[in-house]
Amino acid sequence: MTSRALRRWRWLHKWSSVVCTLFLLVLCLTGLPLIFSAEIDDLLDPPPAAPVAARAMAAHVDETVRQAYHAWPGQRVRLAVFDADSARVVLHLSPHADDDFDRMHELAFDARTGALLRDGAPAGDAVMDTILQLHVRLFAGLPGELFLGVMGLVFVAAIVSGVALYAPFMRRLRFGDIRWRRSGRLRWLDLHNFLGIVTACWVLIVALTGFMNTLATPLFGLWQIRDVAPVLRPFAHDAPVIPATPLSAAMRAAEEAVPGMTTRFVTFPSHRNGSPDHYVVWTQGRSKLLSRFMTPVLVDATSGRIMFVGKMPWYLRFLEICRPLHFGDYGGLGLKCLWGVLDLATMVVLGSGLYLLLSRPRHPARLPDAGAHGLLEEEAA
Repeated sequence: MTSRALRRWRWLHKWSSVVCTLFLLVLCLTGLPLIFSAEIDDLLDPPPAAPVAARAMAAHVDETVRQAYHAWPGQRVRLAVFDADSARVVLHLSPHADDDFDRMHELAFDARTGALLRDGAPAGDAVMDTILQLHVRLFAGLPGELFLGVMGLVFVAAIVSGVALYAPFMRRLRFGDIRWRRSGRLRWLDLHNFLGIVTACWVLIVALTGFMNTLATPLFGLWQIRDVAPVLRPFAHDAPVIPATPLSAAMRAAEEAVPGMTTRFVTFPSHRNGSPDHYVVWTQGRSKLLSRFMTPVLVDATSGRIMFVGKMPWYLRFLEICRPLHFGDYGGLGLKCLWGVLDLATMVVLGSGLYLLLSRPRHPARLPDAGAHGLLEEEAA
């Protein structure tokens, strides 16, 4: 590689890193607890029993709905969430069927017995939700999501340019060599380059899948406009009905319509993210991998008949594949620990890169020959 090409790669690496480093540090810091969010939730809100079979989740669901209405008379159940791993059914209620989601509160029930476990959000829920909102949106809604998507692409440019700069650097050092007896800046440079190249593939995957995740809202909205809105248009002006069909019957009908799937959550009749006349039963695959593949089924809340089975387009299926790759939550605790270690290593790479930039000599020596001296080493001296 010529000296001119190296300088171009250096310029790209420097300025792409300058633009995205602080935002990436925020994402790494907030991403670490999110990797272990399930374990943190279980610690703060211990599950009542061992996991139950997905088919058994509906055994007492109608009883839980009756208990919710008895505990909060006059309110409407908006959402039912089924977690077989923690053996819980969580119902979300609000005063009216079309209230904003921030007005909802939750009740958790034991899926095996239907007994009420708690009334209200679990301890620490607000903290984890704040961390999630910061990681996903920077507290800025959709503009924040899209901005982070752009930062993800800038980070990809920083990764690729960093790999290109690493090749000439390797000519003079064995892989993994850290020159501990040299200057502090040179030690940090060696550590930056070593950890950077070790984590490059993982970081590239996380950056690209993170970028895809930032497109979730517009892509989901596109699917709703193109495929779902025409189905729901005849019911758009109806008032949200009080379901006559039991929730368990709606779940059974939906699961019969999509063999091999099990219910993950159900939205009750509402104009918000649903239909005023129907349950929307969101089903998922039974295996760990296919559990990320969601299929919505529209069930008439009065008659219990299947009205519509949503076919997810390829771009939403691709998005569903990206999500577990981003958080590493499809391979158990071992994979999560690996993701956590790589996340910490990435923070060291980002922090050391920031240090190298701020401590850079004002007048670095000119590069006489790219083949004789590594560009990064010369500027670090």
